Amino acid sequence: MSETTLALSEYKGMWLFVLFDLPVTSDEAKRKYVQFRNTLLKDGFSMLQFSVYARFCPSEEASGVHRKRVKQALPPKGQVRILGVTDKQFAKMDSFVGKTPKNVEDAPEQLLLL
Repeated sequence: MSETTLALSEYKGMWLFVLFDLPVTSDEAKRKYVQFRNTLLKDGFSMLQFSVYARFCPSEEASGVHRKRVKQALPPKGQVRILGVTDKQFAKMDSFVGKTPKNVEDAPEQLLLL
């Protein structure tokens, strides 16, 4: 069977969000905050807003790997939520800077090899 290249489906591709409120009331708490944020960045997440990070995953299965990494990096205090939405749902998001509409981030150009 030869390799076939297909574009990713906007229903199969997932955006994984990590939303968090972490304490920064002490030097130790600030250090834990920075460690958690750096873990997200190293794992390919981008900051959408303060304490809201997202990354594209080519499938729900792939998003499971990144969910696990986030869970392993959870700081001892604070609140963290992990949310997955399809690329199609993500594209329906309205985004503004002030009252000016802003383009929603596009999924990265990735191809799936079969």
